[in-house]
Amino acid sequence: MRKKLQFLLLLLCAVFILLSFSCQGPALKSTTDTNELSGTISISGAWALYPMTVKWAEEFQKLHPKVRIDISAGGAGKGFTDAITGMVDLGMFSRGFTQAELDRGIWYLGVTKDAVIPVVNHKNPFLDELLITGISREKLRQIFIERSITKWNQLVEVQSNDGIHVFTRSDACGAAEIWAEYLGRHQENLSGTGVFGDPGVASAVRNDALGIGYNNVNYVFDLNTRLPYPGLVVIPVDLNSNGVIDDDENFFGTLDSLNEAIRNRKYPSPPARPLYFVAKSKPDKKVVIEFLKWILIHGQQFVEEAGYVSLSEDFITMELLKLE
Repeated sequence: MRKKLQFLLLLLCAVFILLSFSCQGPALKSTTDTNELSGTISISGAWALYPMTVKWAEEFQKLHPKVRIDISAGGAGKGFTDAITGMVDLGMFSRGFTQAELDRGIWYLGVTKDAVIPVVNHKNPFLDELLITGISREKLRQIFIERSITKWNQLVEVQSNDGIHVFTRSDACGAAEIWAEYLGRHQENLSGTGVFGDPGVASAVRNDALGIGYNNVNYVFDLNTRLPYPGLVVIPVDLNSNGVIDDDENFFGTLDSLNEAIRNRKYPSPPARPLYFVAKSKPDKKVVIEFLKWILIHGQQFVEEAGYVSLSEDFITMELLKLE
């Protein structure tokens, strides 16, 4: 009898424990699900910001696996249009804002910096001379805007009649607008063979020994070697227009030296510039706000390895106020 009583007591205890776990289980799971960030973020726009946004999205989704971030490139113009019409949560934008754009009530947030740089083919027959003299802003203007310089012998003293094959962007984009702004005009004033997207311009120049174009930094430099991709060479800009690249202008050879020059403002702005996310109004989706806060507070640690220039603490503080 005593053994039966002990068995019944043990059985009752086991049932009590099982019931306790079965009651607590769903409650604990529900609490976890409630607190875990989830949702979808849609982003489109500037090629300049695309690689950095992909990196941020990958790292953020490691922390929040229930968040889905859809990203597509297509130019700053597309990003602006998609954002202002509400087709996406955020547009990637890579130039300054016009007054007309600001008058539409666009909301924007600065997240990193980069620059547009001139590139030529590594087999350019006049490369040695070009690396010594560089190309001044005025001569770049004469190549891309005025078309008064159309042959390589107008840039360097060589016995050649070879023409300069100019490539520009065919899509409405921040890179073209900021490059044109540096040269004193607008994208529609740029001449040359139109090519879609940053990868398109880089490919066109890589395949033409007499070609010249302009690209965002991340489409010129390999993130692993920190050197230009095979087939491309950055032509140094003769910033003081003295006809030679001085020591303090000689920072175009590696990604890190160029970004240091952008950070220290040795490379002018434009063509260096901040990069933005834009929206038709301040985002109200929790997942979007948390993603943007994370980019400013924690995401900056990935900026330099991804080939961009991190923001100053003062700038970050100012941008965080926009999210309050």
